[in-house]
Amino acid sequence: MRSLSVLGATGSIGASTLDLVRRQPEAWRVVALTANGNAKALAELAREFKAQVAVVADEAQLPALREALAGSGIEATGGEAALVEAASRPADIVMAAIVGCAGLAPTMAAIEQGRTVALANKEALVSAGEVMTAAVARHGTTLLPVDSEHNAIFQCLSGNSHKDVRWITLTASGGPFRDWDAEQLRHATPAQAIKHPNWSMGAKISVDSATMMNKGLEFIEAYHLFPVGLDKLRIIVHPQSIIHSMVEYRDGSTLAQLGPSDMRVPIASCLAWPARMDTPLSDQLDLATIGQLTFRAPDEERFPATRLAREAARAGGGIPAVLNAANEVAVAAFLDGRIGFTRIAAMVEDVLGRYAPPPPATLEDVHAVDARARIEAKSLMEIA
Repeated sequence: MRSLSVLGATGSIGASTLDLVRRQPEAWRVVALTANGNAKALAELAREFKAQVAVVADEAQLPALREALAGSGIEATGGEAALVEAASRPADIVMAAIVGCAGLAPTMAAIEQGRTVALANKEALVSAGEVMTAAVARHGTTLLPVDSEHNAIFQCLSGNSHKDVRWITLTASGGPFRDWDAEQLRHATPAQAIKHPNWSMGAKISVDSATMMNKGLEFIEAYHLFPVGLDKLRIIVHPQSIIHSMVEYRDGSTLAQLGPSDMRVPIASCLAWPARMDTPLSDQLDLATIGQLTFRAPDEERFPATRLAREAARAGGGIPAVLNAANEVAVAAFLDGRIGFTRIAAMVEDVLGRYAPPPPATLEDVHAVDARARIEAKSLMEIA
């Protein structure tokens, strides 16, 4: 039996993780489950999986969590410090699935335990960059990528040397607006943006997919996870989302990982690593029915986010943290109906032009850069 903590248990990645655990309850012991503010759903999961502790990030929801867990023997806590403490509890594997930079401190706390962290929170790695990779090396942590693209690359690199890599290619579905013209994009609504054609995901990542910022963030994430150099990373649009990424080697061989568009596949890869485990999707890749796989180059005129991310990665230091923070503010404003769809990338570019911090050396530095970038982004909305 292995022990597991899930940070972000009520989100889409958390739900998929626990769905797999539910199918093999004899194989897992759940240590900690956390959620942002949904105390009722968190309490139900904590009772079902007999968690040691349940943590709600929003302390205002702690009384409701305590009431829902009364008599269960499950510890109920709340707040940012409680999240970090829960992430620090010994567990064989921690699923880091809190959305956005809010997951940075708990993810770093899990990394500092020196065990295995399954990283679904790309924003934490984008923002912390070398601060996080240095912590991984310092504590001897095994960092397993959960994003379907990075998990695919991780599998394709297995048993091979980075020095033999010619290209790493991240595939992108292109999102729900990939065939829309510029005028249509200007009038895109939040309801349209969160209707991803292939994947079932949360609202924030769905909007990121629609703007292609998700692929931009993944480009930076790949740069840190697979140190082959920025010039060997590229993006290609693959609308069917069957090939999740590819690695081309210097002998002309290209290895690709294929699978259904369901996050339970890469999550299972992480949970079972270095072995394999059953999923309910084992027979769902029917290439004869799919018929054809198509590809196209990204259009950075309509979707400038990948260009912004590539430039941020090349600038390095605190710039990727600025990009991520500005994007989180802009996406939240779009979902609230305060700015238009095409304003998201424009706002990110404006913030990048206004704020160029020195490279962060500590987690506190990263948080300071993130906070200042959010202030800059919000000030732009006030000006508008």
